[in-house]
Amino acid sequence: MFYAMNRFRVVRGMEDDFEEMWRNRDSQLDKVEGFVSFRLLRGDPAEDHTPYISHSIWRDRAAFEGWTRSPYFRRAHATAGEAKPMYLGGPRFEGFDTVLEG
Repeated sequence: MFYAMNRFRVVRGMEDDFEEMWRNRDSQLDKVEGFVSFRLLRGDPAEDHTPYISHSIWRDRAAFEGWTRSPYFRRAHATAGEAKPMYLGGPRFEGFDTVLEG
């Protein structure tokens, strides 16, 4: 399995808008070969931001990379620039391959 995460620092007061944007997105992840699951996680607020992580699980790294080259990915991210005022800096990507499971 491959775990793909983007960390976001959302400006305080913009949390509802950020969550609504994710609720209404047209990701079409369920149409992508190798997609397993998705979650949006919210952390404890800091003074100037609330941390979020978009967390997706894939069959393997190749399936995730296929998603990033797909027309579904381009459609899902077409309006990403419009959300920029909600963030402190850009999202930070982290990818992890499963080493042990049990």
